[in-house]
Amino acid sequence: MPLHATKKPALLVLEDGRTFRGQAYGAEGETFGEAVFSTGMTGYQETLTDPSYHRQVVVMTAPHIGNTGMNDQDPESRRIWVAGYVVRDPARRPSNWRSQRSLDDELREQGVVGISGIDTRALTRHLRERGAMRVGISTVETDPEALLARVQEAAAMTGANLSDAVSTAEAYVVPAVGEKKYTVAALDLGIKANTPRMMSERGIEVHVLPANASIEDVLAVSPDGLFFSNGPGDPAATTGQIELLKAALGQELPYFGICFGNQLFGRALGFGTYKLKYGHRGINQPVMDRTTGKVEVTAHNHGFAVDAPLEGETQTPYGIARVSHVCLNDDVVEGLELRDDAGALKAFSVQYHPEAAAGPHDAAYLFDRFVQLLDSTARKDA
Repeated sequence: MPLHATKKPALLVLEDGRTFRGQAYGAEGETFGEAVFSTGMTGYQETLTDPSYHRQVVVMTAPHIGNTGMNDQDPESRRIWVAGYVVRDPARRPSNWRSQRSLDDELREQGVVGISGIDTRALTRHLRERGAMRVGISTVETDPEALLARVQEAAAMTGANLSDAVSTAEAYVVPAVGEKKYTVAALDLGIKANTPRMMSERGIEVHVLPANASIEDVLAVSPDGLFFSNGPGDPAATTGQIELLKAALGQELPYFGICFGNQLFGRALGFGTYKLKYGHRGINQPVMDRTTGKVEVTAHNHGFAVDAPLEGETQTPYGIARVSHVCLNDDVVEGLELRDDAGALKAFSVQYHPEAAAGPHDAAYLFDRFVQLLDSTARKDA
């Protein structure tokens, strides 16, 4: 008997009125958020626990989800952050030696409302044509017009400042593995667990600070470098973290940023940001590193991007900035770097996720590049 045969009916309504009917998956109830789609065929546990998906309803384009169940080793944060979950054909039962419970059970336990049994291909095509938009999922409402009215009252992602909601409340330290080489202050804007882990494996002691940390809080840990993590929300609605970053750049503190950290770096350098039509999400996005000419397959999760010139250099108060990485699908800026007048690297960032625990791992070298930046700065200061 199919899993959904005994499931309660569920309703999905987009803000433009497009409606899908399916079966409840996970918790019963009602939820609202921004509808986005993810193209990853694997790594759904990492996606669900990525704080960058806060207030987003994730549509999985892969038709069969839940095969490997859920475990206690792979979460990227303390909880599931997605506002809702949409799958076509959920696994009847997990089948993996690491599985400790089913995805359905975990969603239900954490109160995440989902829907299954709908045509996710049609929904994805709709979002690609019309753009990401607000959506509601309900197992208690049967009238699409009534649910649509509540969807249109829900908050939009544009203008949302969400990093405080997902950040750590208290600072904590991830010690270096083996010999400690450097200390890095990492601003948690929605950090994933694998990020400080990858830095610690390279001899970095990581001091993870709350999103509302000040430049004084950063300098108090005597850092050799500063890191800004990924996170949710509109970079144009963020001010405090940009001022902190400007102060750090003014003191020539080496900087590395990922995703939201790339957008805030762009704004600190004087560039604008804008909302993408439907964003980049998944684990199969081709990006060129212009520094090396290498093309890497990368993991993405961003609905906003930096508006910087793809060619040439821009003089900023902190040095010379240029676009270092570009998405080969649509020429979206995927990385920035800042150099001094002599051409030495001072700071850099990428829009995608080199820390992606589920892979691909093509971009893991960026953590080595950060260590090299710290090395060069230490030599210069010696």
